[in-house]
Amino acid sequence: MRVQHITVDCAEPYELARFWSVVTGWPISEIDKPGDDEVLIEPPDPAMTELLFIRVPEPKSGKNRVHLDLVPTERTRDEVVTRLLDAGATLVADHRTPGGRGWVVLADPEGNEFCVEKER
Repeated sequence: MRVQHITVDCAEPYELARFWSVVTGWPISEIDKPGDDEVLIEPPDPAMTELLFIRVPEPKSGKNRVHLDLVPTERTRDEVVTRLLDAGATLVADHRTPGGRGWVVLADPEGNEFCVEKER
């Protein structure tokens, strides 16, 4: 088995896909446009799992049962956290330690939590 998509239910698929495009650096699919009920962002490697955003009528309720843990590849964790906060993320919890380890929990513009871990 291969996981084709990680699907995110949301109110505004294109807007949320734009945020996650900034997070990942992956482009929104050329066939998707504002107002679409499903919007895909495509990783650079077709073997990687895609992120799919689908419009649903109900709002998010409660904590995510599944979330993404992201590891920076070209910047430090702290630089990435600052960039994502500037892009519209909100800080949920800061678990960084004085020694530089730990992670930061952020939420996207619709409240979906994700973590940014220390760079490797």
